[in-house]
Amino acid sequence: MATNNGKTTKDTQNTTSTAVNASSSAVTGELTFDDKVIQKIIGISLAKIDGLLSVDGGFFSNLAGKVYDNKDVTTGINTEVGKTQVAVDMEIVVEYGKDINDIYDEMKKLIKEQVKTMTGLDLVELNVKVVDIQDREEFKANQETLTDKVVSGTKQATDAVSDAASSATESVKDAAGKAGDKTKEVADKAGDKTKEAADKAEDAVSEATESRVD
Repeated sequence: MATNNGKTTKDTQNTTSTAVNASSSAVTGELTFDDKVIQKIIGISLAKIDGLLSVDGGFFSNLAGKVYDNKDVTTGINTEVGKTQVAVDMEIVVEYGKDINDIYDEMKKLIKEQVKTMTGLDLVELNVKVVDIQDREEFKANQETLTDKVVSGTKQATDAVSDAASSATESVKDAAGKAGDKTKEVADKAGDKTKEAADKAEDAVSEATESRVD
């Protein structure tokens, strides 16, 4: 019996020691999320909402972002991310004829679900301002117009760069030509001086030779 008690005491000590070791070797740290991560989750979820045409302060600024980088779904989404909660602000363009209250409710539902599922954070505030209403034809026309402007602007910029490069190339060629002419001129002068010095040296040698003969 005493042996059993002794064994029990020893087992208890071993268990306590193991618990202490486990506690001292526990992994510590903190999991945080960058604002852009939350914004991307929200942006992707918003693509599923019928009647929501775009996000940002007006369709022109938003479409500009989409044209330049159609993979950037974070455009126009502002977030405040805490340790356990998220607050979101955005401005949207809505399709004409759609129930805006239903769109807002759907936005809250989807954003809350996706953010909670992926990060564990709670959506506590969603502020949405409707800045415009358009039908799909108007929206598409505005998008195409802006795309044309961007393409035109890109072409003009490309042409300007090409012209500048051509001008720079010609300038380099001209400078190289002038440098070549100058080098030739210097070489010719150096050659003349060398010949002149050689002639003088030859004359001096001749005079010295004649003096010795005399």
